[in-house]
Amino acid sequence: MPKSNPFKHLHQDKEESESSLESRITAKRVTLGIFVLFLLLFPHYAPWEPSYTQSDTLIQKIFTLYFFVANQTLGIVHEGGHGVCYILPCPKFLTMANGTIFQLLFPGLIGYYYYRKGNLFAALIALFFVGFSLQYTAWYLSTAHEGLILPAHKSFLGVDAIHDFNYLLSAMGLLAYESILAGVTRFVAYLIMLISVIGMFFNAFPNDRRKIIKRRKNF
Repeated sequence: MPKSNPFKHLHQDKEESESSLESRITAKRVTLGIFVLFLLLFPHYAPWEPSYTQSDTLIQKIFTLYFFVANQTLGIVHEGGHGVCYILPCPKFLTMANGTIFQLLFPGLIGYYYYRKGNLFAALIALFFVGFSLQYTAWYLSTAHEGLILPAHKSFLGVDAIHDFNYLLSAMGLLAYESILAGVTRFVAYLIMLISVIGMFFNAFPNDRRKIIKRRKNF
């Protein structure tokens, strides 16, 4: 009669732990691949980029849908920032700036939450969307020369509104440097997105992964 192994459950736990580790790493690598592909295609399919061309391809349709959803989400957060200052006694300058502040804080605070939780990969994804949100800021900044009044057909709320950056840049005497500021903002946005993807790569391909698994097998 074969003897039962009293330590069998320990081996099962180790196998489950290693299997779970492999699954998490695989999921990270697939996610990394999606973000790398997105970053590479972004300059071609972002509607405000100079290289943007309208087409009827499946990828174009996917990006169009994505940008529509992202625009609605960021628009709600942006207007929520203004709304806070409509409730609280904020100076007009802060009221105009608070939309963009909220728009950047939203993914930033999500990233900080996951970083505090010890989930670096999720924090890096949120950092990527900080850069993505900043791309919208760069585009909005580049239209400041169009005038103080934002027409209803261009306004998120569908009514005539004050152009945030026309007011902000005019107040600081920087309206003439709009294109330079927009270009620098766009560069920083791409840099943030690139840094986050590089961070995801090192998180998905840890150097000591094999050593960890080997130590567990020798345990």
